[in-house]
Amino acid sequence: MSAISTTHHQFRTIMFALMTLILLAIISLCFGNYQIPMSHLYDAILAQFTGQPLVSPIESNIIFSLRLPRMLAAVGIGAALAISGTAYQSIFQNPLVSPDLLGVSNGAAVGAALAILLGLHSFGTQVLAFIVGLAAVMLSVLIPRLMGRSTNLTLVLAGVVVSGLMQAILGLLKYMADPDSQLQNIVYWQLGSLSKVTVNSFMSVLPMLLLGTLVLFIMRWRLTVLGLGDAAAQSMGINVTTERRIVVLCATVLTAASVCLSGTIGWIGLVVPHMARMLVGPNTRYSLPLSGLIGAIFLLIVDTLARTLSAGEIPLSILTGFIGTPIFIYILATRKVTLR
Repeated sequence: MSAISTTHHQFRTIMFALMTLILLAIISLCFGNYQIPMSHLYDAILAQFTGQPLVSPIESNIIFSLRLPRMLAAVGIGAALAISGTAYQSIFQNPLVSPDLLGVSNGAAVGAALAILLGLHSFGTQVLAFIVGLAAVMLSVLIPRLMGRSTNLTLVLAGVVVSGLMQAILGLLKYMADPDSQLQNIVYWQLGSLSKVTVNSFMSVLPMLLLGTLVLFIMRWRLTVLGLGDAAAQSMGINVTTERRIVVLCATVLTAASVCLSGTIGWIGLVVPHMARMLVGPNTRYSLPLSGLIGAIFLLIVDTLARTLSAGEIPLSILTGFIGTPIFIYILATRKVTLR
């Protein structure tokens, strides 16, 4: 296959994913425990511009107050987790790395649990989860510096240590929580959900999602070079240390912003980058934007199923685990995934 035909294939794949995402986003606004016909959705959108009550207030409230914020959050969070997973796997040259590598997810869980024990509202829970999540990452980065061994392996091991510490703290907070109210909220938050997302809460994290995504998108060709190793990157004039720090910071901010809004959602940042590389190859110029689109599609489908399959709300990590596990097993069985 020539370079031109390969580029056309990659471009067509990305455009197909984009069109699929748009279609699924429209469908997600119609499906749920309360079904809304497509014609009513069109009338509701038209009513926002004309000011005429073309649909019932109940349907309009469901679409714009409940489902639209969830749809936008699913798209944004799914894309952010997948993009951060692609970035982590590239710079650490390890296909089994996920966005919570440096302890950000467990740190955010500690922050959320602490906020629940303190009786803070939803916004306070998000803020505290974001702060503690970033603090956990800062601790993971600080440990190798104190040891004088600033290598990828040391950083990964520090992340494992910090994650273990955060899990211990989280266990203590759960032990202290009221089992009739607070403990249930902590466990439910850990399993991930978009049920409490509002327009205001989504807008509060949107700038961080956009900024982190934009920086990684601009640097996407450099991620391919960084994935070749330090020697190859330095030979091409790349400041490996500085640019790796920028990538880690942006990927961490994306993960922290996502987790503080939705809780812990597993598998997306691990599985989706592999799916993108299977479709367009390892070049992050194409695999990174495609990862974002597939991640958005994946979480959008999962969230729609979570609020449609039963009268209650199924936590997202349960569904992502059931869906992501067989996909990852298939990838391991059909692709040569090796550790470096």
